[in-house]
Amino acid sequence: LAVKTQDIPFILNDISPNMPILTVQNGLRAEEMLLASIPKENIISSIVMFGATYLEPGKILHNFEGDWIIGRAFVENDTEVEKIASLLNKVFSVHITEEIREMKWLKLFLNLNNCLPALMGKSMQETFSDLEICKLSIELLKEALMVINKAQIRLKSLPDFPLERLYALTNMPLEEAAKIFSNIMTNLSEEPLYGSILQSIKRDRPSEIDYINGEIASLSEKIGIDAPLNKKVVEMVHAVEKRGDFFESEEILGEFRR
Repeated sequence: LAVKTQDIPFILNDISPNMPILTVQNGLRAEEMLLASIPKENIISSIVMFGATYLEPGKILHNFEGDWIIGRAFVENDTEVEKIASLLNKVFSVHITEEIREMKWLKLFLNLNNCLPALMGKSMQETFSDLEICKLSIELLKEALMVINKAQIRLKSLPDFPLERLYALTNMPLEEAAKIFSNIMTNLSEEPLYGSILQSIKRDRPSEIDYINGEIASLSEKIGIDAPLNKKVVEMVHAVEKRGDFFESEEILGEFRR
């Protein structure tokens, strides 16, 4: 199932409930949405760690390699999962896990900063060459980690992204963390890399911001704490979607200095 999370409710009637469904969406809500019409034993969750950019219908740029992690969302893995993994493994490096939910929470952190290229209308490389923007990125991660810890949600390391890396990045001095983050993000791909949120905006489609940073903002409200940074970027991305133009870096930083 390759539509964006926000589009799932519109295609539920087109999905057969009698066959396995493999989700590939960012965020954590796709599987819950499918429960409206798909038996839980037919829902298989996955995490896509490789990068790609939509160019035009039928043309996609593969930006960088990465794993494809799969596991059943609501019941234990079985031979059906193994068959799907075997098929996908012909093209991608596939890992099977019994802890897909915990891994999806950690993957959310890797997607939290997709909002910043979306606000600026620029590639990842251009956006994160600005160290002040990278500092804001680190602050978004710190705030999200605070919310996750308060909610007592367990995170699980990904095959090529150990949980300790997130802890290290969010605990070191901000200036140092920003430089490391900038180096990582500006070297992800030789070709310009656009985050999933910006790619939707460029196609005049609603983005998945409510299911990325919005997940943190929503969770913070549920447990009675504040997450102003993630809440603010959700509002700003929706403003970009509505007005059709982007923010300059100084405008973005100014919003967060208030």
